[in-house]
Amino acid sequence: MPIYMDRHDLPESVNAEHVAQIHQEDLKIEHEYGCKGLTYWFDDQRKTAFCLIKAPNKKALQDMHDHAHGGVANSIIEVDPSIVESFLGRIEDPVKAKNAKLNIINDPAFRVLMVMNTTCENPVNKNLPEFRRLLESIKMRLSSLITESEGRIVKENLYESLVSFRSISGALNCAVEIQRAFDKHIDSHTYKACLSIGLSAGVPVSEGEGIFEDTIKIADRLCKVVEGGIVVSSEVKELYESKTHHNILETGRVRVLQPSDERFLNSLMDFVEQNWNRTNLRVDDFSADLGFSKAQLYRKVKYLTGESLNNFIRAYRLELARKMIDRHAGNISEIAFDTGFNSAAYFSKCFLEAYGMLPSAYFKQYRPSQV
Repeated sequence: MPIYMDRHDLPESVNAEHVAQIHQEDLKIEHEYGCKGLTYWFDDQRKTAFCLIKAPNKKALQDMHDHAHGGVANSIIEVDPSIVESFLGRIEDPVKAKNAKLNIINDPAFRVLMVMNTTCENPVNKNLPEFRRLLESIKMRLSSLITESEGRIVKENLYESLVSFRSISGALNCAVEIQRAFDKHIDSHTYKACLSIGLSAGVPVSEGEGIFEDTIKIADRLCKVVEGGIVVSSEVKELYESKTHHNILETGRVRVLQPSDERFLNSLMDFVEQNWNRTNLRVDDFSADLGFSKAQLYRKVKYLTGESLNNFIRAYRLELARKMIDRHAGNISEIAFDTGFNSAAYFSKCFLEAYGMLPSAYFKQYRPSQV
């Protein structure tokens, strides 16, 4: 039977005891609708509650709420319980709450998410197995730092990681220590590798269909698109400074985006993700969709990414093409056209400049990895 998580936006007057009472009302009649309440989270500061419920479908879940207390879920998504546990640390009531009569749980589901991404200059022109062994040894140290900061690794491979933190300060301090540890290890070798980190904060159910979908998207874009070692959202900055009374820039290594820059970043990437594989994509298309002149567009893209728009789009396409080659998802010509290049020859030229090897040679010698 599917498991769902729903979100309830609550009035200011509601407290943890009220939510516990509402939860008990659900449990009294859940069997009538074939449902089983697993647990819930309540955020008194943001006045939101999230219920984790096993149910035959979304309608049965909503009908149960309506019958029990009349509360309407603002949003409902289907979830994988193992993923929920990775993000939030549990999929059932805390032990302390189980032993309490009313089962009051004052545990917010708000989390700080960290996306980490490792890149290497001309990675295919290096000793790739040796570089992977180096990354594996570094990963062990970084995992220890995450555990020490009470972070939870949600998903990872050799090059990327997604981590969940309850604490704003824990997440940011961990990011700084991770960057230092990575730089220290890399400096002792010949590889020109870098680690990018993006930090964003949010709740598990918002506008998207997946758990923490919107928060992950922002953290991923901050990490992979914006130039800077550690890039944080304006919300993370404000929360950090309100809780620690320190300027976030005092931590060093941190770049903070203003809300207007975040809005532009999201508009830019929404357009890129919908149109990146069009062979006839032009700067004029960006200007028309985003509402900026060519000069404004150039300045804003350069400020965020450190690249011109044309170079940014080319690098974006090349990285996706490289990953397609990793998966052997077609021949070189097919991949070239699938990623928006209007000729295989031009694609090969760009690939050689970016990675130090022709895509045909890369295709033959590269062993597919867990990228």
